[in-house]
Amino acid sequence: MNVVIVGCGRTGAFLAELLNQGGDTVSIVDVERSAFNRLPSDFKGTPVLGDGTDMDILRQAGIAAADAFLSLTQGDNRNLMAAQIAKKIFGVQQVFAKVNDPIRANTYRGQGIYTFSRTTILGTLLHAVLSGDKTIGPNLMREAMKHDEELSAQLPDVSR
Repeated sequence: MNVVIVGCGRTGAFLAELLNQGGDTVSIVDVERSAFNRLPSDFKGTPVLGDGTDMDILRQAGIAAADAFLSLTQGDNRNLMAAQIAKKIFGVQQVFAKVNDPIRANTYRGQGIYTFSRTTILGTLLHAVLSGDKTIGPNLMREAMKHDEELSAQLPDVSR
């Protein structure tokens, strides 16, 4: 699968690594060169320096061949604008945008953009755990903790 990710923050870099490990073709766009330091040294994807709402930058990232597009920056407006460009101008089938405001996320879902709100995801997960959900809550928590442990194991020991 060909994937373009806008935003090489914690979430974007983490997802790019997971996709890369799975054998997918990944391009990741960010306005800050230093953001690419979050990627592992064996990352086989393509980092692209630039603004993910700039159509020329998106072309450089390979959006014309993208099967999926994800906008994961810190800003709702930037994420929604990039997602609309990917969906409406480039015709990418699977388009995702991180949107912190659950109401706005719902509005854009109606336009064919998969949106997710960390507020809603975390609240739903915590509610499932607190209410004793025997499947979703514990499974998601276990998976998240597994990834945290794997990442921690890669860090140098600084306890000395």
